[in-house]
Amino acid sequence: MLRLRLGLADLCRVRFADRLHPVGMSLLACQALHDADTARMTPGPAADAASASGPVRSAASVLRHLLPARGRLPDFLTPLDGLESVVAGLEAIRAAPVGRIRAEVTAAYAQLPATPLRRRFAEADGETMELFGRALGTWHDAVLAPHWADLTEAHRHHVAGATAQLATHGLDGLLNALHPAIRWEAPTLTVRTWWSASLPGTGHGLLLLPSPLAGPHPRVLVEPGRPVLVVYPAPMPHLIRAATPDPLGRLLGPTRAAVLRHLAGPGRHTTTALGRAVGISTSSASEHAGALRAAGLIASVRDGGAVLHRVTPLGTELLDAGYAGSPERA
Repeated sequence: MLRLRLGLADLCRVRFADRLHPVGMSLLACQALHDADTARMTPGPAADAASASGPVRSAASVLRHLLPARGRLPDFLTPLDGLESVVAGLEAIRAAPVGRIRAEVTAAYAQLPATPLRRRFAEADGETMELFGRALGTWHDAVLAPHWADLTEAHRHHVAGATAQLATHGLDGLLNALHPAIRWEAPTLTVRTWWSASLPGTGHGLLLLPSPLAGPHPRVLVEPGRPVLVVYPAPMPHLIRAATPDPLGRLLGPTRAAVLRHLAGPGRHTTTALGRAVGISTSSASEHAGALRAAGLIASVRDGGAVLHRVTPLGTELLDAGYAGSPERA
């Protein structure tokens, strides 16, 4: 049980994360999708994780070996920085001091048998960290990226509901309605999580993040000089359907299909905004856009320092031929 004594400076800065963290969500999902209740809440990603083959299966094997199967993850693996993309998140992880990596990974491995790969990871060995980064990127692109729009919608749905809760019931009502494992009795926020302590707030606020991939218990990250991060389980507003086949995903690949579907929607689609919406790096978004452009499915024009993308009539025709809807949504 974690008890956080929040001061006035913390309570004046309670806010919700404005978007999901690609690396943070991927690492939590690596654990959470092993939990039966979480898998039922997100059957699309769960099915993709279970059916992984080839490079994705190899990536999953690396992650399963390096990460604890359940419980608390090393804090440096869930950075607050690096929201822009998987690449940015991995850069934030690599920037962690070696001493911190060694201490946190060693603690996480306390109940696990020592292996050469785990020893090298605990020592922040460069090649091992690169292996971890490649595995995480491969796993994210195959398992989470195809469902990123649904996960983002779930996040926005819960933030909107919480905003209404705050407006009608105040901060007390909001904090006590987040999750059954979170209780507020001023000045203490009690969280039933994977670790126990009694700590003061940081004075930099409380950052709340609802997610269906949090796992069975809320997650809490407390770092000096940063807001306290609380990631708590939140169900999907609609079920993600894994059983419905995705013809466009089979044709183009799941991530490229998600890119094309997103570009068919309204809005100003720059490469950076595209990567953020689909949950991939800007360079990966540019690569997928280039492939779709080469196939005549999208067109791109430069507008100042940005590149804007739009679906062509051929792309629209492909989507209208029965591929337009998100295959995972009921």
